[in-house]
Amino acid sequence: MPDTKFQTDPGLLDDLSVRVEPDAPIGSKTWYRCGGSAAMLAHPSNTAQLSAVVERCNDKGVPVYVMGGGANLLVADEGVDGVVVRLDDDNFKQVRIEGRKLTAGPGVDLFSLVTATCKAGLDGLVHIAGIPGTVGGAVRMNAGGAFGDIGEAVSRVQLMSAEGQVYYRDRDDLSFEYRKTNIVAPFILDVEFEMDETDPDELNKRMKEIFFFKKNTQPMGDKSAGCSFKNPPPDVAEPAGKLIDKAGLKGKAVGKASVSDVHANFIVAEPGCTANDVITLMQEVADEVEHQFGVRLEREVVVWP
Repeated sequence: MPDTKFQTDPGLLDDLSVRVEPDAPIGSKTWYRCGGSAAMLAHPSNTAQLSAVVERCNDKGVPVYVMGGGANLLVADEGVDGVVVRLDDDNFKQVRIEGRKLTAGPGVDLFSLVTATCKAGLDGLVHIAGIPGTVGGAVRMNAGGAFGDIGEAVSRVQLMSAEGQVYYRDRDDLSFEYRKTNIVAPFILDVEFEMDETDPDELNKRMKEIFFFKKNTQPMGDKSAGCSFKNPPPDVAEPAGKLIDKAGLKGKAVGKASVSDVHANFIVAEPGCTANDVITLMQEVADEVEHQFGVRLEREVVVWP
């Protein structure tokens, strides 16, 4: 069994009125459903509590991690020594619509958000249908796929710095590239999207088509974190999934982790899988692709710590 004894003081946040879970099993909260615990999992209920947590951790030199929906995250079996913050209180799950502007909190689930925009006849997010996770994590990594990225519709973000200061960045100060942004602040507090008014029936039709495409090309029913590797630039090599497939790695397994037979860029976990199984398999896949094609694949899945 992994060692779950952490150095973080279990009483670190006791006087801040913040809901805290000590030695919290966060690995089971990810889409892989494997991995270790966090020394402390904090659930601030508002921005003031979040700022207080950040300031306390800074004062004591305790590392802070931010956990969204766990869709693109793998927690190492030994766990995370520090404070993991999850913005899952209802105050961080608010959605507001004013004309063509939609504002969503970081904890809003992408599935429900896309569905709601389609029903409301607001076009701008339907292209990310079928992508799991929450708004905060999706914007930070500019989540997307074959139909487009979430950053295309972002007009403004409210952020909190590592020092607990709140500020805004507008569209002309934001950069959204393939699976990354220029947002360095650890906390996204609100995201404004610029939408277009469109026929709801047409939007729902497009959403269903995207879901159908994903269902037939990705292992959506399996435990995974989506694509394991970022695609190399088009002028460098073919997409990661094609390279892994050409390398003959579909079905390759380490322990209870295996390369999906449906889409080679997905590593799926069977019951009893450990984080180390997944990490080892990702390493072996990257090594073999580099050996055969001279291309080093970059991990898309975030691994803690």
